Amino acid sequence: MRKVGVFVCHCGTNIAAMVDVAKVVEESRDLPEVVFATDYQFTCSAPGQDQIKDAIREHNLDGVVVAACSPRMHEPTFRNAVAGAGLNPYLVEMANIREHDSWVATDRDEATRKAVDLVRMKVKKVAKLEPLEEIRLPVTKKALVIGGGVAGIQAALDIANTGIDVLLVEKEPSIGGHMAQYDKTFPTLDCASCILTPRMVEAAQHPRITLHTYSEVAEVSGFVGDFEVKIRMRARSIDLEKCTGCGDCLEKCPVKVPSEFDAGLADRGAVYRPFPQAVPNVPVIDREHCTYFLKDGKCGICQKICPTDAIDYSGDDEIITEKVGAIVVATGFHFFDAAKYTEYGYGAYPDVISWLQYERLTNASGPTGGKLKRLSDGKEPETIVFIHCVGSRDPSKGFPYCSRICCMATAKHAVIARSKLPNAQIFSFYIDIRAAGKGYEEFVRRAIENEDVQFIKGRPARVLSKNGKLIVRSENAFTGRPMEVDADLVVLTNGAQAQDDAPELALILGIGYDQYGFYTELHPKLRPVETNRAGIFLAGMCQGPKDIPESVSQASAAAAKALQILSKGELAREPQVAEVNAMRCTGCMDCREVCFYTAIEEDEFMRRKVAKVNPGVCQGCGACVAHCPDGALEMKIFNDEQIHAEITGLFAVPSAGAAGGGGAARE
Repeated sequence: MRKVGVFVCHCGTNIAAMVDVAKVVEESRDLPEVVFATDYQFTCSAPGQDQIKDAIREHNLDGVVVAACSPRMHEPTFRNAVAGAGLNPYLVEMANIREHDSWVATDRDEATRKAVDLVRMKVKKVAKLEPLEEIRLPVTKKALVIGGGVAGIQAALDIANTGIDVLLVEKEPSIGGHMAQYDKTFPTLDCASCILTPRMVEAAQHPRITLHTYSEVAEVSGFVGDFEVKIRMRARSIDLEKCTGCGDCLEKCPVKVPSEFDAGLADRGAVYRPFPQAVPNVPVIDREHCTYFLKDGKCGICQKICPTDAIDYSGDDEIITEKVGAIVVATGFHFFDAAKYTEYGYGAYPDVISWLQYERLTNASGPTGGKLKRLSDGKEPETIVFIHCVGSRDPSKGFPYCSRICCMATAKHAVIARSKLPNAQIFSFYIDIRAAGKGYEEFVRRAIENEDVQFIKGRPARVLSKNGKLIVRSENAFTGRPMEVDADLVVLTNGAQAQDDAPELALILGIGYDQYGFYTELHPKLRPVETNRAGIFLAGMCQGPKDIPESVSQASAAAAKALQILSKGELAREPQVAEVNAMRCTGCMDCREVCFYTAIEEDEFMRRKVAKVNPGVCQGCGACVAHCPDGALEMKIFNDEQIHAEITGLFAVPSAGAAGGGGAARE
């Protein structure tokens, strides 16, 4: 019989306030497998771990049960502890008497009885565990960064500066992301381009970074340390090597379509370069609008005038395959469509604009050269109204969350407006101000006190047009009275949303996402940049709303996590994976259909087809085990015998002679 030790944690008062810890220890000692049982205030602490190690050595324990918090929190902690005492780390089980018991219980006696039951179940399971060995996997020393915004650039540079090769994939023709569109950054009012452009150039010129713009990740297979990635490189129709960036094709292209970079305030050609500082600084042909592709070869002006013969209409999309050891996802966000607020007249009134359009109007490289003008008549506005939380904190539109950057962005916009139009009246309607960041509150105070911006608490109900003026109707929450403001320009601070294709990329990568499309981290506090798929990390606003400093910090954190993998010759992975009993497998391969991680392969056993689990890919979710009609699949550490032992342990009634039969060690 296995010699099991039980260690019950008080977790301060998280457990002890609702569970009689001493009673749980006393009941555990009466189990026939238990030779040692004790409690400690914080078992996860260094003294608590030393207590476990000492007990293993003193009582020759070959199984350990820790009754504490969720194994998601501290299972690695206790596995490392028992391994330090010479015991196989997979001979330890955790009974969750915090989240599953004390935190949800309302009666102390019932909570104590449940804790006793949970411990008894785990003791019975530990008696059926077998020692396991870690899975060893090779590491490809190359990283993939998806997304070329400020977060993706930071992650790529951090990894590349350690001597690791990086593939930086960006779906737009240039890297830079939204930050390249901004005029200034809060709260310092630094020039956004002055900060970003040198980093863009550094990434493009770095000998360890390979840039793939106008490209997308099409497929990801493999496992941590050895991913195989297929990248679709869209046809640019312009040879990157031959093009000198002279710009002749840009000037002569007869097609005019709204510029995405200028938020629709200016036009671009079908041959275009997103912005002057674009990296790479080579145009691309938009085949969806190019006359040559739409009208069977008509036009072709750009090819005729190109002095270096860089135009090539015949090229098609190309798929390349790369091997990488780790992936950083930094795909960013897009702005909420302000047109969904029909009451504000966006799209109906030319002088109701989004905050990205405002950024382009105030930017020296924008369509007006940085002059703040009304779109309707080109005149300087005398009264400007900013409206916060358009598409944020609004359950009626399906976006109840705070976008976090909007309050500070509006304060920045107001300060910039004052610098450009000293005599203008400026109003800012808000729900409440959220300025949680270094120097943020001070910046908002500056806008209110120094720049004479009138911040009014209240969400406007409607924007109307009357006699060439925009009428903003709202309530002043402080006075409780309705009010109207006659405005020349209304700026809607629309919030941040996950990318429209975020769910599709999540399926390709095999990672999770929330109800809003943002990618979910493995643990919000302890593992904030990791995902449910080992080797894939998150950076920036693809994970949730955050500002530029937070995005850059998270990018560096993701790079550091990736480097933990890439710096090693091989990886050790936990062996909690599915395995196939080939004798029972009929080869139906139904398991492969439900495997989210594509870990099931075909194999041959005794001249017949059977399923085989790739342990490097398997994440131990158990979907295949539950689905197998023949019971040929089992999970290591969760096999049928072990689960049956837990069930029987739950309903077992200790015999009269069981008391005191647990061994000599009693505390």
